[in-house]
Amino acid sequence: MINPKAFCDHLFGIGVDFFTGVPDSLLKSFCTHLMTYSEDRHIIAANEGCAIGLATGMYLASGRIPVIYMQNSGIGNATNPLLSLMDSDVYSIPAILLIGWRGEPGTKDEPQHLKQGKITRELLSTMGIENVVMSDNEEELTEQINRCKNHLDVNSSPFAFIIRKGTFSDTVAEKDVISNYPSREESIEAIVSTSKGKAIFVSTTGMASRELYEIRERKHQGHEKDFLTVGSMGHASQISMAIAIKKPDVRVFCIDGDGAAIMHMGGMSTIGTVRPKNLVHVVLNNGSHDSVGGQPTVGLMIDLPKTAEAMGYARSYSADDVSKICEILERNEEGPVFIEMRVRKGARENLGRPRETPKENKMIFMEYVRGL
Repeated sequence: MINPKAFCDHLFGIGVDFFTGVPDSLLKSFCTHLMTYSEDRHIIAANEGCAIGLATGMYLASGRIPVIYMQNSGIGNATNPLLSLMDSDVYSIPAILLIGWRGEPGTKDEPQHLKQGKITRELLSTMGIENVVMSDNEEELTEQINRCKNHLDVNSSPFAFIIRKGTFSDTVAEKDVISNYPSREESIEAIVSTSKGKAIFVSTTGMASRELYEIRERKHQGHEKDFLTVGSMGHASQISMAIAIKKPDVRVFCIDGDGAAIMHMGGMSTIGTVRPKNLVHVVLNNGSHDSVGGQPTVGLMIDLPKTAEAMGYARSYSADDVSKICEILERNEEGPVFIEMRVRKGARENLGRPRETPKENKMIFMEYVRGL
């Protein structure tokens, strides 16, 4: 295994002085180490495309090599600026990409990662980005870094390290302060319990969808009302909005996360201008990328309800206890309604996963929606 600090020190030796990206579970210990750096050396970006922009600006201002980290699912967000900004046929910006290889062929992973894992290296090669699978042998890694440096010097374009699970050794993180906020699962259960009659739920990727599934199981309820957005981080709100438009007589709940909402916040402006009256957009805000290691977002540093209000939502609220969100929901107000529900970090250790495949979830959900 490779020590994250030693790896970063090696990168400093070839001219790196800035890191940015979106956290990934395979890069957890690496990202934990980065949290020891100041903001002039490390910034967690809203999404991977933003990270490419930040890295480009740092290079233009300093002439020094930037590093961009991401999960391979984030390549999609990064593709446009990689090809239309950093590419050698455009501005020719040298940069190092560190990409967590979720869904690596031959490994067990979640359905949403398998396709991405299968095409990761092929996709990068098609984009003209030289890439290697990062070695966990220090001597081989040194050779790879030297190869990377030569590429950056000669071609002045991105070079990617594909990172397998277990490549980095563990790094001890500071213990989180336990807040008095309710858990995310308690909050989701309150939302489900408060909804009356016909309702539709769209939950964001990560722990929230797994917890919604478990709540239904615990209550011996079916899963037909719920669309579990297991991938596509940041897009649950737009899925919810479209469903709300097509089913105007049914209340549609979007169960979102702060990291996801911030990643594609522009979608909120569309909700605020289209103004579906039956949409309730709940952002469960714990100020962290909880599903991939708990690295911070800016969720608790910005005013999300005021943002929603400025974007045109009919009503916006903030709550930090279960009784408050229940009281807001029971008003059954005309929307779009935005609710920031502040929750504490973490999930219970025995949290399960859906038994059904995404396709099976889609089929039972569509059958339910068709009958409304």
